[in-house]
Amino acid sequence: MRKFMFPAIVAIGLGVSLGSAAPAMAYDTGDQISMQAALDVATDIGVMTISHTEFAGDEWQIEGRDRTGRWIEVDVDARTGEVRNVDRGW
Repeated sequence: MRKFMFPAIVAIGLGVSLGSAAPAMAYDTGDQISMQAALDVATDIGVMTISHTEFAGDEWQIEGRDRTGRWIEVDVDARTGEVRNVDRGW
């Protein structure tokens, strides 16, 4: 047991991270709408459960399911909050 304790104590003393995760970093979107605002727009269009959200360039892409369980993707303009495109699964 002593053989393993010493290297761990030295690593901690030297500030070496032993499997700890780095904190998530938020970024400033400036004059763009927030992800929550984009999710609200998608919900208004008919997205009931969200499975994936991605910021892609100048739009939020939100994927999920509508109330009937069909797949739906809503693209929301990141500056104006307008719906750019709606794709629905058949």
